Amino acid sequence: MAHEREPLLQQPQSGGGGGNAAGAKGSSSAPAAAPLPSLARTVLKFLMWAVFLSWAAGIFFYPTKPAQAVFKKWVGLTRDSTGIAGSIFLTFSAPILIIALLAYVYISFFPSDHMEKRKLRSLSFRLWTFPVLVDGPFGVVSAVEFIGIVLFIVYVVYSMTYYALESVSLVSKFDTPSKTDSELILHVIGLRLGSVGLFCMLFLFLPVARGSVLLRLIDIPFEHATRYHVWLGHLTMALFTLHGLCYVIEWSMQGLLLKKMAGWKEVGIANFPGVISLAAGLLMWVTSLHPVRKKFFELFFYTHQLYVIFVVFLALHVGDFIFSISAGAVFLFMLDRFLRFWQSRAKVDIISAACRPCGTVELVFSKPASLRYNALSFIFIQVRELSFLQWHPFSVSSSPMDGRYHMSVLIKVLGTWTEKLRSIITDVQEQNRGDSELQCGRITACVEGPYGHESPYHLMYENLILVAGGIGISPFLAILSDIIHRIEEGKQCMPKNVLVLWSVKKSKELSLLLAVDAQTISSSVSDKLRLDIQAFVTQETQAPLEDGIVGDDQKVPGMFVKNRTTMSGLVGTGDNFWAAMYFLASTLGFLLAYALVQVYYVKPHNVVAWWYLGLLFMLCMAAGVALPGGLVVLLWHLSEKRRLEDEKWDAAASQSPRAAAPAAGGDAAAADADAAPGVGLAALRTTRYGCRPDFEAEFAAFAERAGDAADVGVLVCGPQGLQTSVARECRARNLRRGGGAGKSGSRAVFHFNSHSFDL
Repeated sequence: MAHEREPLLQQPQSGGGGGNAAGAKGSSSAPAAAPLPSLARTVLKFLMWAVFLSWAAGIFFYPTKPAQAVFKKWVGLTRDSTGIAGSIFLTFSAPILIIALLAYVYISFFPSDHMEKRKLRSLSFRLWTFPVLVDGPFGVVSAVEFIGIVLFIVYVVYSMTYYALESVSLVSKFDTPSKTDSELILHVIGLRLGSVGLFCMLFLFLPVARGSVLLRLIDIPFEHATRYHVWLGHLTMALFTLHGLCYVIEWSMQGLLLKKMAGWKEVGIANFPGVISLAAGLLMWVTSLHPVRKKFFELFFYTHQLYVIFVVFLALHVGDFIFSISAGAVFLFMLDRFLRFWQSRAKVDIISAACRPCGTVELVFSKPASLRYNALSFIFIQVRELSFLQWHPFSVSSSPMDGRYHMSVLIKVLGTWTEKLRSIITDVQEQNRGDSELQCGRITACVEGPYGHESPYHLMYENLILVAGGIGISPFLAILSDIIHRIEEGKQCMPKNVLVLWSVKKSKELSLLLAVDAQTISSSVSDKLRLDIQAFVTQETQAPLEDGIVGDDQKVPGMFVKNRTTMSGLVGTGDNFWAAMYFLASTLGFLLAYALVQVYYVKPHNVVAWWYLGLLFMLCMAAGVALPGGLVVLLWHLSEKRRLEDEKWDAAASQSPRAAAPAAGGDAAAADADAAPGVGLAALRTTRYGCRPDFEAEFAAFAERAGDAADVGVLVCGPQGLQTSVARECRARNLRRGGGAGKSGSRAVFHFNSHSFDL
């Protein structure tokens, strides 16, 4: 069971001793013992980089005449065997699928050792964690993200400038009236805007595949990747809107606006499907703008389901061979969406649903012992009594070491959805008052995930700063519990100095610290871990009589829900073997379906309509995912179900999550806890009223304790303003380090990572 208890981390080979020593020994002996795996790993990384760089260079230089000449030769060589659509698919979409296949091999056979300290010193890690921009429309932007933004801007400006000059040069060769020249220039510019938009759309769907192997490969969690989807969405829709506007102006100049917009050609671009696709895209775009999304979230959510209309009618608009430019990314999204749909049908048991006195809802779900996640993970939750379509993300507030059969989340009541959820639970709580047993309530809960970082960043640093705002403490409760459990059980654990900076509006929120399963810290833990919790109550100038704590903040008896199943492991950090088989079967099924349609339907019946070929292309993609892919998912589901039946289910642990933690920790840990009285997290907390944290002073004092040349990890969960303030201070300290010692004389390196969503 040790492997199940230590998810996402390599186990040290030695059996005793401290976690750090064992980790160092294990990591130092691994390279010498396995030169062949190291070589294979290097070859795989080289292949992935070679495919990616060749693909990216092809897209970047595609507008140029030399690249166009090479592309035409490639199409001429392959069109007889694959057709034009196949040639374009092999050029622009196949590389993504090849990288995804290699990524499955890589993460399956070469799991990285995330406890290696050398990763903190690597250039790539520093570029990902160093905040370059902290203010502006993009929010907090790391060095790598800044490079990506610049490259996209350069690509769009360079491509459109090249195309504009080319179109003017082309028009100048013909002796035509000025009005005709303007119409021709508009036509060519509109065409080029559409093609550049398709290339941007090639990247648009990659970040929103929640369980994507590509995101896992480069360790970008979904909550970070959604930012890239937002940026790319704005860029793509701006290009497509300008594309449509150019044609609207051209057709208006010709006096044929309505006729052209309603046109649906058999051979060539079908205009009317393009109008429908653009209209759906504009609705999604407008309702996704921050002011609209903030005030009318449900409107944003429901209109965003129009992505199906957007993609399908885009394929009808441009036909199969043009749509195949971005088909690879769309196909990966379809794979992820189908798998999430399968997983989310299960109605998950709720071991406990209760409202804490501070106004926060706690849900505890049952899960299989083999489900892998780390303390920075999050899940999507649907409650069908509230909405059949809405899914909301929440950080996991329990450590994977708290218990083998449960996972908990804390939900702050902020909007309509959470208000209704609290009402359902409080109604049952009122009925349960005075009863000896919890009453069973009626909540049909479904869960997607868990998702999150592949690397447990909180275990990579000896010096760790956790900055939280309000309910943002939720993932950090899991982190603290994880660190405490690991030290108690002698497992790998790097952190030695941990500082928690927590801002809340009211002192009643401070009782959330009692949600940590490992509420007491024994002397054996306090000797190895220096934990300092600084709480800041911003809207109260002095401590209330209760000193801001409800001393016996036990959950009011809530309810449990028996839906006869646990969480599924099909998505998130699921089984790599089955995930790879699903990808491979679906991809081969799609390619086979397209080949059969071409041989036995398109060519014999001489199908030439572009829009119809685009529809057939989409149907082949869907058939590949649903049929061979669905068969693999069914086998995967049955395999998972059989494994769950074979696992020994501890009924007491499943009914009482608070009792599960010591049982999961082993007899030795329980004996140590009994032998050595500990202190609670609340006793380690220092509370300040009527002020906010001074990050410069707090970071300087912590760096002083950490020592020179120390690595300091900074994790933030909270509103955008909080992330900006922390990122600004991290950037300032690193820049001061580059030019000499800072005010405190410390040369500590601060690595910034954000972890935040709309709760």
